[in-house]
Amino acid sequence: MAKIVKQLLSNSVTLMVLVIVLMMIIPIPPSMIDIFILINMALSMMIMIITMSIHEPLEFSIFPTLLLVTTLLRLGVNVSTTRNILSNGGGSGQVIKSFGDFVLQGNVVVGMIIYIIIVLMNFLVINKGAERVAEVAARFNLDAMPGKQMAIDSDMSTGLIDEKEAAIRRSKVQREADFYGSMDGATKIVKGDATMSLITTAINLVGGIIIGMVQGGGDLATVAATYSIATVGDGLVGQIPSLLISTSTGMIVTRAVAEGSLNEDISREFLAQPKAFTIAGIAITALTIVPGMPVFYLIMVGGILVAIGLFLTKKMGEQPEIGRSMEVFGNGPAVATATAGGVGDVIPATAVPPVEPVVSEEDYFKDVSNVYKLLAVEPIELDFGYSLIPLADESIGGRLISRIVIFRRQYAQDMGFVVPSIRLRDSSSLGTNEYMIKVKGEEVARGEILTDYFLALEADTVNQQIDGIDTIEPAYGIPSKWIRPENREKAELYGYTVIDPLSVMVSHLSEVIKAHAYELVTRQEVVRLVDNLKETAPELVEEVIGNVISYNLLQRVLTQLLSEGIAIKDLETIVETMATAIADNGMQIRDVDSITEQVRVALKRTITRMYCEDGNMRVITLDADLERTMVDSLAKGENGYYLALSPDILQSVVRQVSDETRKFIGLDQAPVILTSQVMRVHFYHMIGQFYPNVRVLSFNEVANNVQIQSIGSLKLEAGGMAAS
Repeated sequence: MAKIVKQLLSNSVTLMVLVIVLMMIIPIPPSMIDIFILINMALSMMIMIITMSIHEPLEFSIFPTLLLVTTLLRLGVNVSTTRNILSNGGGSGQVIKSFGDFVLQGNVVVGMIIYIIIVLMNFLVINKGAERVAEVAARFNLDAMPGKQMAIDSDMSTGLIDEKEAAIRRSKVQREADFYGSMDGATKIVKGDATMSLITTAINLVGGIIIGMVQGGGDLATVAATYSIATVGDGLVGQIPSLLISTSTGMIVTRAVAEGSLNEDISREFLAQPKAFTIAGIAITALTIVPGMPVFYLIMVGGILVAIGLFLTKKMGEQPEIGRSMEVFGNGPAVATATAGGVGDVIPATAVPPVEPVVSEEDYFKDVSNVYKLLAVEPIELDFGYSLIPLADESIGGRLISRIVIFRRQYAQDMGFVVPSIRLRDSSSLGTNEYMIKVKGEEVARGEILTDYFLALEADTVNQQIDGIDTIEPAYGIPSKWIRPENREKAELYGYTVIDPLSVMVSHLSEVIKAHAYELVTRQEVVRLVDNLKETAPELVEEVIGNVISYNLLQRVLTQLLSEGIAIKDLETIVETMATAIADNGMQIRDVDSITEQVRVALKRTITRMYCEDGNMRVITLDADLERTMVDSLAKGENGYYLALSPDILQSVVRQVSDETRKFIGLDQAPVILTSQVMRVHFYHMIGQFYPNVRVLSFNEVANNVQIQSIGSLKLEAGGMAAS
């Protein structure tokens, strides 16, 4: 049934457009015109109600096209009514006559003035304003598209969203730009409709009087009265739907920052300001001192407003008590922290109420088992100042926990490693806007965010500077500015990438976790990974783990892979390659570097995907003379071979790496240095201590279907100090 109704509606739209066009050519009887007039009014009301009920403009994406259809309908009705008015002696249906009689009330001059005021109000105020808002919104959205796309790419690269969510957001950005571009043109149609209404009104009145006097032979007063009623009635039945449509246009193009429907937004934001009700009520009541004012009505309206203001103030006054109790729970000695109970669960300290009677610190530590609890070291901790507590408290809309859960899921999908539970804790030792990230109990990073601001990241394409508080983005070290929320669209227009404060902190946390993930590969986590592998490859685990490969060796290999940003998701291939290297190739178990190199070669497709863009991999290569010198400088120590380069050559190579890696700025790829398989691990150990974010790959780790593009080269310089 629903399918049939849907099909009828879709076909009825096509039929309706054809009928509208025919209305302009074929004479329509007055009774039929009444039906079209009522349909026009009902359709306009429905459109306005929809625009007031939607949460965002894209929920009514057909609105620009609908504007054209409704305008065409009004023009068709206008042409038909004009034909009937001029050919039937001022008669064009009951609706037009009733509207004319009701507005004129026997006074032609007053009725015409009211009608002209309505027309001019629609044309000069609503249409003009809606047209300007649509024009600015279209320009801002089109100019802000690159910044929005960059923000989506940034969120996806940090794991805050997956590819599916990124595709949805990109589609939404594109649809918004198309929508506002269409609205910019559609408002011109509405403006033209209002202009046409004035023209047809003049034609009806002047043409009707001329026809009535020439063809009908009536006197001027009678003819003017007849055609005035018809003209005003015809104008009103056209202007009322036009006014509704124009109002709907203004509403939908001004809903850019709305969070709910118009009714929800107005009620929420008005009720959040009780002082406005109270002060307005007092001001209205004070007008009673003006002589001649209606005292009863002033006192009644003012009293109602004051009562509403006092009620809302009392209701809002109860909320801080909840916040104060949560603060106590967050700082109390017995429940200062809370840790996640399982994968994907992160519980803020402030949300955990005490469940046991509070005891003194001395009595608590009389139990020796409680003293041992002090020795526990959390894998990851996030401490934050008092002002950042709302970001973590889900009871008041905090989204920090959900964002961490999203990152953990995405990182597990990409890298094959599950980030351990993260302990969130509010700390009085930090500034109110500061946060600190700890790994295994020690601080590794800290930052500061302003929760009432947005962070605007500067780029090379910034057209104009914007006012704000200068700072450095903590995750990537990009020069930035903290800007007020009302300047967000302006910053995006200027070329900045604007992100909210929560995303700043989550991005910093995710980058720190990625950089220190190898430190979190504990023996217990390795056992969990092996148990998970046992579900898909039980024979491999039973044959190899514990017999050929120890948990200790597997842990060391996984640690080395993660330290260089290599995904360990394909654990089956890793284990099989290790077993082959030890059992078949005779590698020593102590030679972890060689075993890891074999695993990296087996994971070449994974490695290539991470550093390849559109089938091309941009790299820095080693000059043959430099690589030969390095091979000759290999020396054997107790823990294997190492590079014994002279200080001059080492200093030269480090300086060249710094210069050459700058060429990767602006590229969507991490800096990559390509070497031979023999030198890869030694060169990485040498350069990694200076540039941990530079990736060193061997030729054997690059898939055959990739085009390698050298954008720089490291050379053996004369004396180790010549410019490259």
